[in-house]
Amino acid sequence: MDKLTVKDIDVKGKRCLVRVDFNVPMKDGVITDENRINGALPTIKYLVDQGAKVILCSHMGKPHNVLSEGWGLNKKEKAKLEALPEAERPAAEAEMMAKAAKDRTKLSLKPVAVALSAKLGQEVKMSDDFVGPCSDKLVAEIKDGEVVLLENTRFDKGEEKRDEALCKKLASYCDVYVNDAFGTAHRSHATTAAIVEYGFVKTAVCGFLIEKELSVMADTLEHPARPFVAILGGAKVADKLNVIDNLLNKCDTLIVGGGMSYTFLKAMGYEVGTSLLDETKIDYCKEMLAKAEKLGKKFLLPVDVVTTAEFPEPIDAEIETKVFDRDKIPADRMGMDIGPKTRALYADAVAGAKSVIWNGPMGVFENPILAAGTMSVAKALADAKDAITIIGGGDSAAAVAQLGFADKMTHISTGGGASLELFEGKVLPGIACLNNK
Repeated sequence: MDKLTVKDIDVKGKRCLVRVDFNVPMKDGVITDENRINGALPTIKYLVDQGAKVILCSHMGKPHNVLSEGWGLNKKEKAKLEALPEAERPAAEAEMMAKAAKDRTKLSLKPVAVALSAKLGQEVKMSDDFVGPCSDKLVAEIKDGEVVLLENTRFDKGEEKRDEALCKKLASYCDVYVNDAFGTAHRSHATTAAIVEYGFVKTAVCGFLIEKELSVMADTLEHPARPFVAILGGAKVADKLNVIDNLLNKCDTLIVGGGMSYTFLKAMGYEVGTSLLDETKIDYCKEMLAKAEKLGKKFLLPVDVVTTAEFPEPIDAEIETKVFDRDKIPADRMGMDIGPKTRALYADAVAGAKSVIWNGPMGVFENPILAAGTMSVAKALADAKDAITIIGGGDSAAAVAQLGFADKMTHISTGGGASLELFEGKVLPGIACLNNK
């Protein structure tokens, strides 16, 4: 984890290819949340101030999910075409291509270049391509302290395929590679790791965002102030198998809520009604409960649950709820949030902690009626003044922001998937490839 940062090298006059995460939410061509742009600003401003030539690259969305040149038909579109009479297929395919071209424009980084220009107080020159004639020209002409933004990296299918020729071309754009996209550090794509792994760039360092993620999260995982409490929620046990296993080795108390908790309750012999349940993971849950007991770790599960007759449709619809103890959940009702006794139990565990990490909501927090459990955990972390409190990105980060507790946390990770893999004890390719100090 002890990696070189941009401050450890001389960047003046150097072409720095900076992998950032500008995968921002958009609506009708307007950016609705600029947090990811703001997160990259300290590194970009530092490089500009130091007289570097700054070349930024980022993905946006999943262009390969829409029909686009170089990708061909996706499975859904192929099935649609094959279901049509042969004579109608050419016209239908042309219509799909036209729609795809329109969809693809929605995934352009051009709005990001406009927003970034305003924040930096200087023009960010936007390329019309990722690698190609326009990018070649902008990179060739870039001056010290200037910034260029390449178009969406995923417009080239070689990005996710780790294409060697693409990596070589990208390497010709730079003297230094900087990774500051923690949100994609768990992926080994051309711009996130392969460009360094192939040996095309020798000087590879991290930016300030990744440095912060590592210094706070990795340090807490490896050297936590104790008691150390880990909180896991979300829908599926399957998404967090290795996370649970790894955290039991490190934490003093493991708290589980959300949809995944019902498989654990089933493993303990309780009936869970129509609650979310993964029958294939019941034995795994039994193993983890036994492991906690063997290691002397506290393993907290809901003692009561908020139930509904059905899942709300739409998700924020008003819905009738009833609270039941975990041993009295009716056969025709589903657990949707932790109950008031559980909220108090979990808050009490957090109150005595010195380190807390949290990933995953306690219930269907998108519905205000079913957000009380997630809110109570967020409030407990906000009230834990003496504790290091870390939110592991994804839905937890969204919930904390939505509920107004973001400024009360020690650290909110910018990468849901990456932070989960860090919690899991995995090596992140986008960080492992960087130069060690």
